[in-house]
Amino acid sequence: MAHHLVIGAGGIGRATARHLVERGHQVTLASRSGTDPHLEGVRAASVDASDPAALTDLAQGVESLVNAVNPSKYYTWERDWPPVAAAILAAAEKSGAGLVTVSNLYGYGHVDAPMTEETPLRPAGTKGRLRAEMWQQALQAHEAGRLRATELRASDYFGPGAGGGVSLLNSFVIKRAIAGRGVWLITGAPDVSHSWTYLDDIGALAATLATDDRSWGSAWHVPTAAPRTMREVAKEAAAIAGRPEPAVRGVPHPVKLLARVSATVRELDETAYQFERPFVLDATRTAETFGLTATDWGQALAETVSWLAGGGAS
Repeated sequence: MAHHLVIGAGGIGRATARHLVERGHQVTLASRSGTDPHLEGVRAASVDASDPAALTDLAQGVESLVNAVNPSKYYTWERDWPPVAAAILAAAEKSGAGLVTVSNLYGYGHVDAPMTEETPLRPAGTKGRLRAEMWQQALQAHEAGRLRATELRASDYFGPGAGGGVSLLNSFVIKRAIAGRGVWLITGAPDVSHSWTYLDDIGALAATLATDDRSWGSAWHVPTAAPRTMREVAKEAAAIAGRPEPAVRGVPHPVKLLARVSATVRELDETAYQFERPFVLDATRTAETFGLTATDWGQALAETVSWLAGGGAS
């Protein structure tokens, strides 16, 4: 049994902690608030993720440090991410803990084919550049022998445990469809294929990478079900909830202009390309290496519908 430190007590951090405990390990789940997840085998701790000394102290004696941090304001990533990434990298190096970073697909930028781990990193904006730089810095430290590093990359995620407004699919498609309401898309087109990663599958891969030496020095894609359009997801979710198929359409231009008073909405411009043409994740390498597969789509969607209908992320 080993001890692991997970930084970030959101849905992904909690799922990672749970999967590590299920594998027989002990976990410290750290966040600024010290949120207690009420999971057996998981101890809560309070820490400032931008404080390298505090993180290093907390990481002493742990086998891995999982970076599951998610800056609370989407529009301040350029300010918030660099000090956190630097502090976590320093803590991993000084403590000897392996570094597992939970990341996304922003670093790939515009693509015209399914993304694999060999797809070049060509970020199309600030957030993609930040993510690409985080991985390049960690990989350079790994190759220099200063630490062990790996990274997982997930597509836009959905599922039980996602905080309110964090999951586009949960909040703006599934939740409205199961309430019998029309779906209005603030970004993207309703009939474009897109990969949607189930949140629990992210936690499962993070726990696997933290405990399998084959992970180090590479990035890995989270097993993800076949892509679906937002119209297809809305129709399937509504059917599970016993609702009629909802209308799915883009927000009218005048309304979209008004919505741009929100800094978060304006930030969606940078990643709009992901929803305007097919954006597909290929996780074949992960499946072949670790034997992991995506949760069955029907099961994942049904569990999400049940959780949202019961007040999840309300």
